[in-house]
Amino acid sequence: MKQAPANHRVLLMDYYALTMAQSHFSQGRQHEIAYFDYFFRTVPDHGGYAIFAGLTQVLDYLEFLHFTPDDIAFLRSKGVFTAEFLDYLANFRFHGDIRAVPEGSVVFPHEPLLTVRAPLIDCQLIETYLLLTLNHQSRIATKAARIVHEAAGRPVFEFGSRRAHGGDAAHYGARAAYIGGVAATSNTYSEYVSGIPAVGTMAHAYVQSFDSEYEAFLQYAKTWPDNTVLLVDTYDTLRQGIPNAIRVHNEYLAPNGHALRGIRIDSGDLAYLSNRAREMLDAAGLHDAKITVSNSLDEYLIKDLVLQGAAVDNFGVGERLITAKSNPVFGGVYKIVALEKDGAIIPKIKISETLAKTTTPGYKQLWRLYDAGGKAIADVVTLHDETIDDSQPYELFDPEYPWKRKTVSGFRAEKRLQTWMEAGARSIAMPSLEDVRAHCQHEQQTLWDEIRRLENPHGYYVDLSQALWQLKQDLIREHAGKPQ
Repeated sequence: MKQAPANHRVLLMDYYALTMAQSHFSQGRQHEIAYFDYFFRTVPDHGGYAIFAGLTQVLDYLEFLHFTPDDIAFLRSKGVFTAEFLDYLANFRFHGDIRAVPEGSVVFPHEPLLTVRAPLIDCQLIETYLLLTLNHQSRIATKAARIVHEAAGRPVFEFGSRRAHGGDAAHYGARAAYIGGVAATSNTYSEYVSGIPAVGTMAHAYVQSFDSEYEAFLQYAKTWPDNTVLLVDTYDTLRQGIPNAIRVHNEYLAPNGHALRGIRIDSGDLAYLSNRAREMLDAAGLHDAKITVSNSLDEYLIKDLVLQGAAVDNFGVGERLITAKSNPVFGGVYKIVALEKDGAIIPKIKISETLAKTTTPGYKQLWRLYDAGGKAIADVVTLHDETIDDSQPYELFDPEYPWKRKTVSGFRAEKRLQTWMEAGARSIAMPSLEDVRAHCQHEQQTLWDEIRRLENPHGYYVDLSQALWQLKQDLIREHAGKPQ
């Protein structure tokens, strides 16, 4: 067995997972099989779609999940758990199955993105880590995808480590942002661990530590003659910064066979300054010098800069990406949807006066329908043993307004949920991070532009099969107003 990661923290779980687990154990339910779905209810930032990320870390966690002697000793010290239950935990391993959409997939509300089939106690013990991992990385990947889309082909660099909510958030946020499409990160650790390109030049403090801006630029150029990118806004961007950068090129870099690679602007009117900078650099013959801008950027500011014709080659995005500042919560939830009794799957439902919080019961499969041009038409959630025959017309209907119906034909149907783990063991080799990133880019290309629109995106259809919709209605009628 491979060695568990150094930061494998099994007790990183909500305490109620343990109190419920002991209760189940005391009733002899440790072998009872349950089904739980992970899904989310709304796309953050009123967006049209989200990106699913974090599956790799969830599977890593489940593969090594166990309680160490120190963990057991701590739980024993609380004086509330039985010796028999602690003995059970001391020998605990995850023995379940995991089905999920591939990491990097474009996803939508109210569809099962990951299904756990496992002993009931297993399902409950993994809830916290599963949710915190998928919610965090899916949120950052979704934010990154929005930002990269608005950059209209210009590279976006993730610059947010110093604003992240801790070291794990910085690293896994960089990973998720890379899946979402950013070109590089400022986080050196993320290149070391995950191979994400790390980039960076200088801070204002470097410039201020010299007697003059010119001397700072010159010494940096001497250190990095083949990668001289200078931060030009410490004192006066147009009257000092850019002229000093050009001077370093003329007096040191060019005479020694090198060239100024670029400049970065971190304050001021970025559209105006970048255009004036481009004029000055071009007038000096530095047509290949790139202009990078930063300073609390997000998708809306980047969209404005692009629309204004700003002469920007690269965007550095920090706090508003790594913290998803505009809407930092990805509201993924983890709900029981079925139990197994004597080999039969018994669907379970949670009913709420809030329609969106009424769960969809049963063991399910997720399908995506594509038109002849490869664009996604709709997603359909079915019972796990249903099949959508794409050689025949198929009737779609709105689950909330079932009289709204549409028949589609000439489409291609694709199963979305794949089995990644069986009986606690990996069943599919995980794709590389580069492959996950490429999958994410491909998935976004299957969406109509109206769905990717920043403001008021077109709603994408997530429908239920007739059989699943009927099951849900039957259970609502069965439980509504009935004493439980």
